[in-house]
Amino acid sequence: MQALFYELSFNYLLKKLIQKMALKQIEHGSNEYLQMVNLRDSVLRKPLGLTFSHDELLIEKNEILIVCTEEDKMLGCCMLVKVNNDTLKLRQMAVAPNLHGKGIGASIINFAENLAKDKGFKKMTMHARDTAIGFYEKFGYQIIGKQFIEVNTPHHLMEKLL
Repeated sequence: MQALFYELSFNYLLKKLIQKMALKQIEHGSNEYLQMVNLRDSVLRKPLGLTFSHDELLIEKNEILIVCTEEDKMLGCCMLVKVNNDTLKLRQMAVAPNLHGKGIGASIINFAENLAKDKGFKKMTMHARDTAIGFYEKFGYQIIGKQFIEVNTPHHLMEKLL
């Protein structure tokens, strides 16, 4: 009985979190952008001993910047980069580690795909870390080609027709 109570309490809190989430496109250089960079740095770069260069961050002015927030708190983010008139590349997908498994990544993927479709794109690609392949496969992404190393980490090219 107590286990059922905890499960119901967890599901209730998860629904409340999802109801309060905001998914949106943001502007480069905004306060939300700075929070996004901090999240990506702590989740994706620091564990590998890497940092962002000034030039890397400047290039992001041309990218579609997507965040998931709750009030002023950054929960997750990603970027979309135009490859050609039909294809966008998803980059720098990050979710706060204490929020993994709570539907935030799924919400970001769905939002990014819908935004891409609304803008007329037909395909989404990414360089997925091997540790994240299972996550992306749940959303219909398929591995294309062989494993490669990027930022000292095994990756695969993945794609999905939208």
